[in-house]
Amino acid sequence: MLRLRSCVLAHLLSSPTTSHGSTFRRLLSATTAAPAVSPPTGFAVEEYLVDTCGLTRAQALKASAKLSHLKSPSKPDAVLAFLADLGLSTTDVATVVARDPKFLCAGVERTLSPIIEGLAGLGLSRSEITRLVPLAANDHFRSKPVVSKVHYYLRLLGSFEEFLRALKCNQHLLSHNLERVVKRNVGLLQECTLGACDIGKLAISMPRMLTANVEQIRAMVASAQALGVPRGSGMCRLALRSVAFVSEEKIAAKMEYLKKTFRWSDAEVGIAVSKGPFVLMSSKDMLHRRSEFLISEVGLEPAYIARHPSLLSYSLEGRLRPRYYVMKFLKENRLLKSDTSYYAFVSATKMVFLKKFICPYKEAAPHLVEDYAAACKGEVPTRFRFT
Repeated sequence: MLRLRSCVLAHLLSSPTTSHGSTFRRLLSATTAAPAVSPPTGFAVEEYLVDTCGLTRAQALKASAKLSHLKSPSKPDAVLAFLADLGLSTTDVATVVARDPKFLCAGVERTLSPIIEGLAGLGLSRSEITRLVPLAANDHFRSKPVVSKVHYYLRLLGSFEEFLRALKCNQHLLSHNLERVVKRNVGLLQECTLGACDIGKLAISMPRMLTANVEQIRAMVASAQALGVPRGSGMCRLALRSVAFVSEEKIAAKMEYLKKTFRWSDAEVGIAVSKGPFVLMSSKDMLHRRSEFLISEVGLEPAYIARHPSLLSYSLEGRLRPRYYVMKFLKENRLLKSDTSYYAFVSATKMVFLKKFICPYKEAAPHLVEDYAAACKGEVPTRFRFT
């Protein structure tokens, strides 16, 4: 055990991220030099957490309450050696211990090694496991079912990076029961005829859905269906995200705001929301500014906007306004058919827009390219100023 303790301390000493080098050197010296006097009795847990594990004094005070049963550093030393060999930095080790002090009491051969071997068996690299451990450290990570949970999330979310992203937002993913909670919620989402890919994308953007109360998920599904979005449509996933964990009162209030801001009737707001449920997530300020521009400046009818709610998803300064300038310039100079719709201008991809509405007019309007580029940066060239 003395050899083991020396190994971990030597490893931590050699780490460039070690911030407690002098303390480690004293401890290493104490383990290798012949004692002149008998060692003190007892085990100072709090000091060990600060000096050897890198915790702050406040963290150590809190963590030591869970380790009061420890009588010697033998088991913690073995765990620290294991983590060091795995490649965790001193900062990562401190994170693990602060989050789960009892991690220091885990059996290396009986518990930790089989778990790490299981994660490697899923195809995770050593570096990926090293990134996962500090983030996932809790009492559930120290149980063997964690491997099957990670396996399930990797398949559901599509990759290790997406799983890590979701775990950062919801650290309860590994603590909730897979069968009784997570798979049950996934089943409820499937009732909206969402495929595995859509559910995975939904879970990545809002991982709380996977561990939420069953009544919350049912209410979310009911609210999404009440928007009039067809089950199984491409908008279904967006509708679920738009109403997730939002009360019926808040949804109703947002609908009223949309009606007032865009001068929509009940029928028109229903059409807009069913085609573009994202408007329920848009800020009031953003909606107000787009309403002012599209209705007051461009002159679009409220019913037209309701039928094309995607207009509200585009950048006002980077897309809606510059392309309106181009359309108006071309029409006023009789270079464009008068019946070409504003929606056709805005919805076109950048390449299609340039090919269809800029390049054909290089000779008739040689400055159009640079004027449009300037407008996209927020400038309004003189040629785009209409009186």
